[in-house]
Amino acid sequence: MDNRVLLFFVSILSGFALIRVPLDDSFLESISPVTDIIGILTVLVFSLVLIYKGVKGLFSK
Repeated sequence: MDNRVLLFFVSILSGFALIRVPLDDSFLESISPVTDIIGILTVLVFSLVLIYKGVKGLFSK
C-alpha cells in the first residue's frame, strides 16, 4: 500500500478532530470558526485526493 494514502487518511481524521475540538470556555474560543473552516477544507481536499487516486488506480490496470 502506498504510504501517501495512509497519510491522506490520517489527514482526513485530523480534519475531523479539528472540527470536533471543544474550544468553549478557553482563550481559543474566538478562533473556533477558523478551526472549523480549516477542518472542513482539510476533510474535503484529502477526501477528493483519495477518490482521485482510487479512480486512477481503478482505470490504470
